[in-house]
Amino acid sequence: MAEPALTLDEPLKGDAPLLKRLADVVSLPSSRVNAFERAMIGDLLIEILREATPSERARVSKRLANLTEIPAPLLRLLLRDEIAIAGPLLEDGTSISDLDLVGCVRDATMEHRLMVARRRHLSEVVAEALVESAEPPVIELLLRNENAKMSQATLEMVVAASRENHAYIAGLLRRHELRPSQAYVMFWWSDADCRRLILSRFAVSREVLQEAAGDVFPLASEEGWKDPLVRKALQFIERRQRNRAAIAKSPFGSLDDAINAAEAGMTRDLATEIAYLAGLKPMTGAKLLADPTGEPIAVMCKATGLPRSAIKALWRSMRRPETDSAGEMAPALERTLRIYDMMAVDRAQTVLRYWNWALSSAMTPALMNAIRKGDEEDLDEYSPPQRAAMLALANDFGG
Repeated sequence: MAEPALTLDEPLKGDAPLLKRLADVVSLPSSRVNAFERAMIGDLLIEILREATPSERARVSKRLANLTEIPAPLLRLLLRDEIAIAGPLLEDGTSISDLDLVGCVRDATMEHRLMVARRRHLSEVVAEALVESAEPPVIELLLRNENAKMSQATLEMVVAASRENHAYIAGLLRRHELRPSQAYVMFWWSDADCRRLILSRFAVSREVLQEAAGDVFPLASEEGWKDPLVRKALQFIERRQRNRAAIAKSPFGSLDDAINAAEAGMTRDLATEIAYLAGLKPMTGAKLLADPTGEPIAVMCKATGLPRSAIKALWRSMRRPETDSAGEMAPALERTLRIYDMMAVDRAQTVLRYWNWALSSAMTPALMNAIRKGDEEDLDEYSPPQRAAMLALANDFGG
């Protein structure tokens, strides 16, 4: 049965009657018009539409929006037209392929891309094309579209861009596809609320890993920890955070003693010693201690079993204000203590070890050089922890 004809709101003039008839015919079901006939009618429509008025083209676009079969050349023409004409197809069109949408995203205006970003059931391919536009309003709208699918490569592009455009962070944290590794690196340029959300949502337990690998530890120990890959994996999984070998060599009796000594004033040597005793590389320790708002200190103290008082000792060691002008506890210190209170030891260790893995173990001369150059276009060449290091440390090395 043929679909109902287009109802016009004003008298038809010029080519409008012919456009209406052709649109009616091209809209007929396959039982009435075969593919060749539809293509022929589509070609004729294209020729007339090129000279038609915007209002006439808009009528045709609206007429075709709900069709399941639209000649491809006709569809491409209308999708690239001004937004008032392309809008009905972009908003309601059910027969638009990913190829057509990607072409529209790349060739049309930001208004078109905004409308595409609102579509239901956007594929990963179209989402990637939208992100490649690098237009903040488009990307923010895409992130809010719960029905859009985003690949890991696309998410990493947005995570990298969020370092400069912080408006993306909240949207990224709502995406179910976001991985803990991506959230952990984004932590470094997030505000206090987003940091708290990252640490509460993505600080996962390693209990399953510890149970699964429990019998591997004695085997690796018997072999003298010869396999570097096994050693690195088990260091991430194990329950202990403090470095017992470093404690045995340290002039301080414990990590607690080193922090108490630093309370009088932090030095480079003391910071390095604290990092080693906490099971961290010096680069990771420096990143944590230098963070201006303090949450990483809370993670380190909880992960290493330090008491709450250690946070205040570290705060004093770096000459940070403990109170505000009204004599109340400084907001940054208060937030840091709240983070300490809310985190479980095992989950804090997961975050701390990922940071240590990403910010130090993944560091190579080539990666450090890429960081200095700001060479983020070739992120695909690097592993996940290397990409995390590149993003998190980019500002620390200059460029």
